[in-house]
Amino acid sequence: MPIVSVSKEIDTNGYTDCRDITSEVQGAVRDSGINTGIATIFIPGSTAGVTTIEFEDGVVHDLSGALERLFPQNMDYQHNERWGDGNGFSHVRAAFMGPSLTVPFVDAKLQLGTWQQIILLDFDNRKRRRRYLINVMGDS
Repeated sequence: MPIVSVSKEIDTNGYTDCRDITSEVQGAVRDSGINTGIATIFIPGSTAGVTTIEFEDGVVHDLSGALERLFPQNMDYQHNERWGDGNGFSHVRAAFMGPSLTVPFVDAKLQLGTWQQIILLDFDNRKRRRRYLINVMGDS
């Protein structure tokens, strides 16, 4: 079974910055030469995550608000006490969201729903240049 690995980078603003990476993942699938299989997106690091959502301002705002209610920035985190970097909330949010996502594809087309996009969320408390990996595997 062939596997194609692609590394991409994106600049983010932190604080639950949400970026649509669907077209980059679709491009990796298209360029892989693999017809049917799965694409796995993985973010190395402990302060970012990946999921799907309807990438629309209202829903993105709602998700950000929900994460703030669940894991507030101004709460006491032992990580902050130990390291003093103030990003304990970002580690917890990233662990909750998860670092990877797998999406099936057929005829080199991601099988996403009509209003479903792949998003990268940067939870850190500063701007970052994030790297993410796309592994495409399946049958030609």
